[in-house]
Amino acid sequence: MSTTSLFGLFLILVHIAGIIAALDAVRRARTTQGAIAWAVLLLSFPYFALLPYLVLGSARFERYVGARRQENRRMRERVPHLPWDLDAEHDAVDGLPASARLTRMPLLHGNQVRLLVDGEATFAAIFAAIERAERQVLVQFFTIADDALGRRLFDALLARAAKGVEVYLLCDEIGSHGLPSAHLERLRAGGVKAYKFVTQSGFGFNRFQINFRNHRKLVVVDGEQAFIGGHNVSLLYLGAKPPLAPWRDTHIALEGPVVGCLQYTFAEDWYWSAGELPTLCVPPRRDAGQMRCQALPFGPADIYETCMLSLVEAINRARRRLWLTTPYLVPDEAVSAALTLAVQRGVEVRILVPSRPDHLIVYLASQFCARQAVHDGIEIYRYLPGFIHQKVWLVDDDFAVIGSANLDNRSLRLNFEQMVAVFDQGFASEVAAMLERDFEQARRLDRAQLDAVPRWRQAVERVAHLFSPVL
Repeated sequence: MSTTSLFGLFLILVHIAGIIAALDAVRRARTTQGAIAWAVLLLSFPYFALLPYLVLGSARFERYVGARRQENRRMRERVPHLPWDLDAEHDAVDGLPASARLTRMPLLHGNQVRLLVDGEATFAAIFAAIERAERQVLVQFFTIADDALGRRLFDALLARAAKGVEVYLLCDEIGSHGLPSAHLERLRAGGVKAYKFVTQSGFGFNRFQINFRNHRKLVVVDGEQAFIGGHNVSLLYLGAKPPLAPWRDTHIALEGPVVGCLQYTFAEDWYWSAGELPTLCVPPRRDAGQMRCQALPFGPADIYETCMLSLVEAINRARRRLWLTTPYLVPDEAVSAALTLAVQRGVEVRILVPSRPDHLIVYLASQFCARQAVHDGIEIYRYLPGFIHQKVWLVDDDFAVIGSANLDNRSLRLNFEQMVAVFDQGFASEVAAMLERDFEQARRLDRAQLDAVPRWRQAVERVAHLFSPVL
């Protein structure tokens, strides 16, 4: 058989494989959007889409989800009774009741929450808390870079371990792909228990982790103080790397009973990655303040799509104002419909997004979604000074939600995320003031200007949006 004939046969086989994969995607995809996106790509561009589908869209992920759920059940059987369980049924009605049932995390009283605006304030507070640690430090980040900030964190953890403090470190294998294994070996040699969050439990190699990323950013010290938000451990998050500088992000520092819920979330991730139960440092219950907080952990192994449903529940609570900030605006149909309904109820819906891209295809898809949102009456603002990475939901004057989840398919369905809802008017006022300063440095998108964008550019954005379920 000639080379030409072999090449022709190869093309036929690729197209046949693309058709089979497209049918598989339609049958197994978790959303209609995802099914359409994969089917279009596999039928139109099988040469480019087939391999990504085998890695990103394979039905083998069902095994991953099943294995993770099984490990979570095993861990719950080994964990002693925790005090917040007693409050779940009573307190959930005051917060986000559906989210409380979905996440098994109730609204808890007696907390204190402090805003940490941008990297300098965030890491100053985190390092100060680690330095004061007496019993235990839990650290979890999506990205830990091999740079001055990452090495400073390692030195701080090694110093506490040398003092007899129990130290755990967990980072995502994909998010921290540039972190040499020598750093983890050095930490382990110094008494720090350190792992990368990977897909294990019989999955062989880690290609599946490309989808199931642990996007959480969490530090817990002595079971009494916690930090969560949008920052990763990298000089990028200190605004030290153009062209995205200055970097705009938000973290929060928490004290009180909600810290126990965050510690439990870390324990689930650690149990999955290390195969052992970490020490749960639960101090006696005492009030640290007057704020009510509800931990909201989300993940692809949840029975329901907890991130999307919690966001929709928060949107539906809004009566006067709903302000959201996200670096990636690629919501699904359910979130888009909830936002449109909020506008029709008379709610002022504002969304703050970046004015410059860090990922081009996502940025183009976000442009398409922004145009649709403006047509629906949603106010879209582009932050001008630098890249905005914070993830904040502000609802009326009542509560704010801060953490790691973006408004895209990865956060809504594919990533492990951590948010915390704070039900306190004083704190909500602080968040509103912070966001007002951000809006003052942003430009509101005008409908006429968006419609004036060249047709070819709009077509490119529309094509990019087709990829949104798999970005």
